[in-house]
Amino acid sequence: MKQTTPGPVIAGPVLRHAAPDSLVLWLVTSEPAEFAVKVFHDSETLLNRPLADSEVIRLRMGTRAWLNLLTITPEATLPQDTRLEYDLGLTADGSEACEWIRTWAPHICPEGRERPGFTLKSRLDRILHGSCRRPHHPSPDGLVRVDEELQKAQKLEDVPSLLLMTGDQVYADDVAGPMLHAIQCVIHQLGLYQEVLEGASLSHSKELTSVANAYYHRDELLPESEFNEDLTERFFGGVRKPVFTTANAGNHLISFAEVMAMYLLVWSPEPWAFVTSAEPVDDPDELARYRKEQAAIDEFRKSLPQAARAMANVPVYMIFDDHDVTDDWNLSALWETTAYEHPFSRRIIGNALLGYLLCQGWGNQPGNFGQLIEQCQRLFESSNGQHELDTAIQNDLIDQLFHFQHWHYSLPTSPRLVVLDTRTHRWRSEIRRSHPSGLMDWESLTDFQHEIMGEDAVVVVSPAPMFGVKLIEMIQRVFTFFGKPLLVDAENWMAHRGAASVLLNIFGHPRTPRHFVILSGDVHYSFAYDVRVRHKQNGPRVWQITSSGIKNEFPNALLEWLDRLNRWLFAPWSPLNWFTKRRRMWISPRLPEGREAGERLWNGAGIGDVRLDNEGAPTAIRQLNAGGGGTIFQQRAKDD
Repeated sequence: MKQTTPGPVIAGPVLRHAAPDSLVLWLVTSEPAEFAVKVFHDSETLLNRPLADSEVIRLRMGTRAWLNLLTITPEATLPQDTRLEYDLGLTADGSEACEWIRTWAPHICPEGRERPGFTLKSRLDRILHGSCRRPHHPSPDGLVRVDEELQKAQKLEDVPSLLLMTGDQVYADDVAGPMLHAIQCVIHQLGLYQEVLEGASLSHSKELTSVANAYYHRDELLPESEFNEDLTERFFGGVRKPVFTTANAGNHLISFAEVMAMYLLVWSPEPWAFVTSAEPVDDPDELARYRKEQAAIDEFRKSLPQAARAMANVPVYMIFDDHDVTDDWNLSALWETTAYEHPFSRRIIGNALLGYLLCQGWGNQPGNFGQLIEQCQRLFESSNGQHELDTAIQNDLIDQLFHFQHWHYSLPTSPRLVVLDTRTHRWRSEIRRSHPSGLMDWESLTDFQHEIMGEDAVVVVSPAPMFGVKLIEMIQRVFTFFGKPLLVDAENWMAHRGAASVLLNIFGHPRTPRHFVILSGDVHYSFAYDVRVRHKQNGPRVWQITSSGIKNEFPNALLEWLDRLNRWLFAPWSPLNWFTKRRRMWISPRLPEGREAGERLWNGAGIGDVRLDNEGAPTAIRQLNAGGGGTIFQQRAKDD
């Protein structure tokens, strides 16, 4: 492979948090660096100094890769409701010259400007949100639409307060062949640390590129054992499948190096300079698939400068969903037992969660992760020039990740933003271990209730919709009854009796916020509901707003039929409504402009756009298509 000299910055900066008293930035450099920061308001310089050691965390992930986590504390509070610009100076090891963003990342500077910028909004009046960014889906990238919205925002009310990425920011379990090749190129060029693999048919992550059928056949790497035979008998009626139940597990990411390379490639155009042209498959069907995926990946790559610019010019907050780790992650108690008992599947899940910690979780609230980051530092330092992670330290860190309790978070915005962890606090089924777990257990739901009680308004991020499409939820319920929840991704808030009951009781509590905006993704189509508690005049006003995907879509013909059948079967007069757990709620779907009369679901990759008034109620709910255009979800005078 031809050697390519890395540039000084491989990815970033990504603006992860912005407040009057702090700025949080994420970036990856090819060598150790010292940093300086400048912040400007018009022609006035508000901040201009080197960063202190206490403001920088450096994690060496490879021979030519340093992850830099910056938490900047200005001496004076930064002004709100006005545009600020920032610049990041980088002094490479052994150099005296300080290079600024325009030199090493000109693509993140808005057109006509010398540096990126942001606005500290005093309230959440415009929120962009979305989930499910699958690089090889043929649709355009919704982050490009975010960039376009930022570029054209001239008035204060048009500037987004923040960007919420509500799940599946990466697809660790569904990787295109050309993307897997690119990942291996980046690992080689940056010397990302490899690892020993336990319980697998191969002993080391370096062997992943040399095994037979290295592409599209990773589902065959799990060892043949009584464990796997028992697992497949329980889940798939005797047809051999790995622990990772996605139908696209043939290129499932395995090593920590692969996970980190994936993040670099989906967030930055820079590492693509390391990628060589190749078609590493021979089978005619696989070659045809590879070439089709290559065309989609090429288009994705072209738009990455705009995606990177979007993430550098608005505060970005994130939360995981299943594909950030693996499909059906913690779907049931049985899945958890089978996945975590095996050392190989445990390592794969742990590596994905470690990647989430470093690239997503930390930036939401850095103060929550001090001990875990210290353990990460210990892990990377353990390589000692051998370019290999210490197995014992890695396993210990993964154990800590599995027991970590604070992936959820909230921001003291106006209205308050509360982001839920619906993956690691599951309420396991009391009926059968194979049945879907509740998305949050009783303790977590109680903590959530305490978090929001007494607030006048709240914005809640739930990766899966709290109020979804009834027909689809009923189909999932039928498959669960017949013991096949994995086949239909049967996880929703109403799938578990206890979790559903507690959730609905929260909405009926007298101290629940008057205005309750729920932002969700996950389902690969978009919709909006107005929700009320029946027979309670002073009950809260609830809005379920779902935007999905950023770069993914539902099969269109199937969605059309599901939309029509749902309207017929669950019309307001239908007796089927009395068999749903949410019969205490009155739900009025909003109708998207541009669809046929009565249709409720919008199928188009893009980004959600919600505008809120001073009381925290939506004044406009839109879905902005990635390729231009979009729809507005119109409120109806009455249910149809």
